[in-house]
Amino acid sequence: MTPASALLGVILVLAPPIPFDEVARKAAEARDKDQLDEAIRWYREGTRLRPSWDEGLWYLATLLYEEDRLAEARDAFRRFLVVKPETGPAWALLGMCEFRLKGYEAALTSLQKGTELGYGTNTAVQRAAWFHLAMLLVRAGQFELAVRPLTFLARSEPESEALVEAAGLMLLRVPKVPADITTDERDLVTRAGRAAYAHLSRNGEEAQRRFKDLLERYPRAPNVHYAHAISLLTSDSDAALAEFRKEIEVQPESVFARLDLAFELMRRGDFADALVPAKEAVRLAPQLFASHNALGRALVETGSLEPGIVELETAVTLAPDSPEMHFALARAYAKAGRKDDAARARATFAELDRKRREKREDPLVETKSAGPG
Repeated sequence: MTPASALLGVILVLAPPIPFDEVARKAAEARDKDQLDEAIRWYREGTRLRPSWDEGLWYLATLLYEEDRLAEARDAFRRFLVVKPETGPAWALLGMCEFRLKGYEAALTSLQKGTELGYGTNTAVQRAAWFHLAMLLVRAGQFELAVRPLTFLARSEPESEALVEAAGLMLLRVPKVPADITTDERDLVTRAGRAAYAHLSRNGEEAQRRFKDLLERYPRAPNVHYAHAISLLTSDSDAALAEFRKEIEVQPESVFARLDLAFELMRRGDFADALVPAKEAVRLAPQLFASHNALGRALVETGSLEPGIVELETAVTLAPDSPEMHFALARAYAKAGRKDDAARARATFAELDRKRREKREDPLVETKSAGPG
């Protein structure tokens, strides 16, 4: 060590520490001037001096995120959430850091927490969060749950490559993120996504044009006929039933095509015709509550009360928090003259339905804090 550097070290040691208020002022000043590296340095120092400084942790995390310093941003968001765990946007941004770092399971948990808490008026974070949540739900094979965020996005954003790819993977029931689409898959996924986007955005005529093109090019692709059937249910029930049957030809082991076929037949009052696809669904997926629900309802409505009740009780065991299962079971008990059992099932249905209505929120109307304030 040279004499000069030794002297400088002594001076630094003897220099009084900068007070926290001065550090906070310098951090805000640097941020206002878009001197991001300087702002990060001062916010880092401020949060070292005062670990519970929520404003400093928030700006440190968001500035690191803006700079694509994702691992550092992730750690800063985690520190912020220790201090303010009820901040929805922070959970969302943490989830997006984790997503980009390919920590997909952690990202899904964080984004679901953020959605539960809400995003306040922070619509930019909200839209990004819903998109990442949709991708992660698709990757996890939770395709039905991905419909809601994708619908929200399709009805509020213009068509984009990223949104189309996510919707295409959902429609085709392919459990991966868009970045993992192979070259051989891309055309099919893109065409499927464009059809799904038009359907979700309520552009019915365009959706049917796109489905026609998709089916002409890929008539034997799994889940294409099934998705087309879903898009037709409200406008052309006969065509939808035909498409469900075509899907079963393409995929003989398709459970969901059989279930939706059975439910649509029951909606039309064709309970006897619904028995065959419902029984096949139970055979193929005995652990799926919807299979037992379909078969139970079809049996009850065709006069086989006790076997139908057994199926509905199985459905309730598999999905105890589903109000619909308890409602269907209550109706079956009533038909069988089991008044006390029917009353208990109706009471459970009413309580579960009340709780669900209390929790349900329009994704465009969020109420919790948008930031650290």
